[in-house]
Amino acid sequence: MGMILLRHTRPDAPEGLCYGRLDLPPAACFAAHAAALANDLPPITRIVTSPLQRCKLLAQAIAAARNLPVVTDLRLREMDFGAWEGRLWSDLPRAELDAWAADLLHARPHGGESVAQLRDRALTALRAHAGQKVLVVTHHGVIKCARQLTEGDSAWQSTLNFGGWLRSEPNIFHAA
Repeated sequence: MGMILLRHTRPDAPEGLCYGRLDLPPAACFAAHAAALANDLPPITRIVTSPLQRCKLLAQAIAAARNLPVVTDLRLREMDFGAWEGRLWSDLPRAELDAWAADLLHARPHGGESVAQLRDRALTALRAHAGQKVLVVTHHGVIKCARQLTEGDSAWQSTLNFGGWLRSEPNIFHAA
């Protein structure tokens, strides 16, 4: 079994909000969802989390149920969407969205982080914590970066529900 990558539960935010680095709390359904995840996840020996509360609170709930410590890693934060943060996706300038889509890896029309910068940061963190039975509580963008290693560019269009998780292939993060 490889590392388990767990997406945080639903944040307390309106549907369609761009909230990468915004430190949003979890939604009202958090306690039940966290308890179910703590019960249903496979055995783990370590937990690493993004510092954003939607991840950290989930990691702490699972850690309490499993009697495990939690390590926080800033590199596991979601992408910085710059000027787009806190705005509805539907309200973003069409020209900026088109520029981003035209060069997904490198464009930064929002002034924040590029997908390539996110990828490099996230993979460095995942490599640092790689190991068997490690749970990483993080964000959709970070998980897409991990998936890109095995799925190629189709990973950028992949989806994973809030509270969804997947196992990485063993040793995937040991590659250079």
